[in-house]
Amino acid sequence: MEFTIHLQILGIAFVTGMVMGAVAGKTNFCTMGAVSDWVNIGDTGRLRAWLLAIAVAMLGVVVLEASGTATIGSTTFPPYRTPNLAWLRYVLGGLMFGIGMTLASGCGNKTLVRIGGGNLKSLVVLAIAAACAYAMLWTNFYDSVFGGMMSATTINLAAAGKSSQALGELTGVGNTLFGGVLAVGLLGFVFSSRDFRGSFDHVLGGAVIGGAVIVGWYVSGGAMGLAWKEFADFADVKPLRVETQSFTFMSPMGDLARYVMNPADTSLINFGIMALAGVIVGSFIHAVFARSFRLEWFVNRGDFANHAAGAVLMGIGGVLSMGCTVGQGITGVSTLALGSVLTLVSIVAGAAATMKYQYWRLDREA
Repeated sequence: MEFTIHLQILGIAFVTGMVMGAVAGKTNFCTMGAVSDWVNIGDTGRLRAWLLAIAVAMLGVVVLEASGTATIGSTTFPPYRTPNLAWLRYVLGGLMFGIGMTLASGCGNKTLVRIGGGNLKSLVVLAIAAACAYAMLWTNFYDSVFGGMMSATTINLAAAGKSSQALGELTGVGNTLFGGVLAVGLLGFVFSSRDFRGSFDHVLGGAVIGGAVIVGWYVSGGAMGLAWKEFADFADVKPLRVETQSFTFMSPMGDLARYVMNPADTSLINFGIMALAGVIVGSFIHAVFARSFRLEWFVNRGDFANHAAGAVLMGIGGVLSMGCTVGQGITGVSTLALGSVLTLVSIVAGAAATMKYQYWRLDREA
């Protein structure tokens, strides 16, 4: 079989996902854990690792665009920089996802990492979230439930002369300067902590996850990406989602559900699905070598109900907000998209509020 540019990019997505999965497993890189540590015990180690990933990815985008190595415009998947600012979609979806990931014991990326480590609860979460994401992406569920509300509250920035919702353009500063200054500021904050500087795992986790996002932008938005799009244009059966993109996990879960229903159609296997699979495999390899692989199941019906409800909220909320803690919180924010920032803040707010409520209930029942 010919090793086409399409297969090359899918292979890069898989291998990069493997690295992400292995490193996330080793370093315990976890957004929900970062919020929990910060809100409940005041520990900012994992939060700083997450901010490091954002800063690294953001600097990568600045360099790629300033050097002309890659083009990351408003036609990416998802459309991060679109001039249509669907603020309610970002906020509502982000809140739903934040609540859901707390109930389900982890965000999309952490769910995949936990599956690789033998957690069967997370496998159930994946199945339910994928089914919900499929409904949002490939049926009329979104239009029926959310379409009218989101259309009515979307702000058309193009009417104000803005071709993008990127913060550099909205402020008139320019994305290169805005992104560079913001990334350097984040790096300064992250490394201002002596404890963080002394934690190899935290530094490794943030640097690698951020670097993986850069790889995604580079291969899909640069010279390889152009060749990929040209290949797809002339293919007898056009592959799914041949667009400039980087790592995100909720929409790929919906795409995975679609592929599982029609496994003979290999054109449905896309960048996101390969990245998703790579994270699971990478986490599994790490768990085997670290001797941390162990099977885990629900402790009771209440545990199952929490995870199932969380998976529903993650699947619907993640697609509604057009990304998860990685897809919007790192990949989207690296483009300076205002919607990504709104989603990120909403995810953190939803998760923090849910954690506070859970602790309040525990105290009340004690």
